[in-house]
Amino acid sequence: MSCFLLINKKFDVQCINDEILEKMSLKNRCKFLNNNLMSILKPKHFNFLKKAQKFYMKLEEKYNITHNEDFYQWVPEVGKEGLITRINKFENIGLNFEPHGMTAEFMRTLATDFFDPQMAMGMGASVLAVNPLMLHHDNVDIRLKALKELVTGEKFGCICITEPERGSDAVHMLTTCEEDEDGSFIINGQKIYQTNGTKAHWAVVYACAEKDNGNTMGQFLVDTSWDGWKAERVNIPWTPRMHVGKETFTNLKVPPEYVLGKPGQGREHLFEGLNLERMGIVILNVSEAWNALSHAVIYANMRKQFNQEILKFQGVGFPLADLWAKTMNLTLATLHICQIIDEKIEQLGTLPKQFNLALGITASQLKSQSAKLSERVCYGCVNLMGGAGACDNTLMHDLLGISRIQEMGGGTRQIQQYIMSYALRKLFRML
Repeated sequence: MSCFLLINKKFDVQCINDEILEKMSLKNRCKFLNNNLMSILKPKHFNFLKKAQKFYMKLEEKYNITHNEDFYQWVPEVGKEGLITRINKFENIGLNFEPHGMTAEFMRTLATDFFDPQMAMGMGASVLAVNPLMLHHDNVDIRLKALKELVTGEKFGCICITEPERGSDAVHMLTTCEEDEDGSFIINGQKIYQTNGTKAHWAVVYACAEKDNGNTMGQFLVDTSWDGWKAERVNIPWTPRMHVGKETFTNLKVPPEYVLGKPGQGREHLFEGLNLERMGIVILNVSEAWNALSHAVIYANMRKQFNQEILKFQGVGFPLADLWAKTMNLTLATLHICQIIDEKIEQLGTLPKQFNLALGITASQLKSQSAKLSERVCYGCVNLMGGAGACDNTLMHDLLGISRIQEMGGGTRQIQQYIMSYALRKLFRML
């Protein structure tokens, strides 16, 4: 049979019959997605989506993947295919990605999430290290080298912002950076909850010259093999295959050529890419919802009770249709914003300041609502599938676990609510 779940028996106990498991193959789930999106995508993006999907189908077959493995081993091959990130063209490092932009990134994430949700989330953390390097490489050789290694999947990356005693307060950091006579900086402190933290070869680290003073923040590229770097793995039971780290810096020396932003520049650097990073989280949330729906729709059309498919019962078909409609609506909203971003960058080469300010609110709105929707859709689909959704026979347990933590990453629910409520106050003052 063609379904990887049947070939490799990733589970200890089979709970779903062979016919249904085979129907829930990656190929069929992608077909379900494509049939939903084909009428709303431009040909270049739809073709790219199908090409990426085909790559993952071949990868799954090539290695008899069960999705119990350490997904980091596949990342270099994914990188060679140009599927780590598609936000930029990356001509400055000898690449020429087409299509590229936020819409292409949406397609890349959809294909990757359907293949392996935890890998999709882990690769997203490498992208967070790519973005500041793309903006601040200044044609410095070592920075360009790190950028290319991350983009091609040769090395993994992480971004170190969150601290044990500061949580979502990204400004008042306790991690310090002290300038040395030779222009290097000495970093001391701790970070926590960094995706890829214990796997990363490159890290972008933020630290302040004065504790609790965001105006003195600097931004640094760190080689994790240096003395003074220590990473411990944090156990997140909902994402057991993803490496999350707690990092301790003890007199970690950063040479001048690795300084992406000196104290006073780091805060601006931190926030300049935040909108697109939050849009990346939105895209991941939407992808998880579609992945969960693809499982549940196939299952509900095949699983029979009282001699008929359970989709025909209102208690299953109606709520599933409602989750489907909400996911499609959020997809349309996300796609619209991605296309506007692409148009602005294509026309102007960058995002205008006023547009970027407005985008900050939109990104928070979408991040907030997409995280809620992802959690509701993933859980709702598990619930409608019953034990078949809760067991380990499919990727549903991965989707359920990831969706449960999406409101925390990239700024918690309360941070997004603060941003939105503050914007309402500003809009009132404009009357």
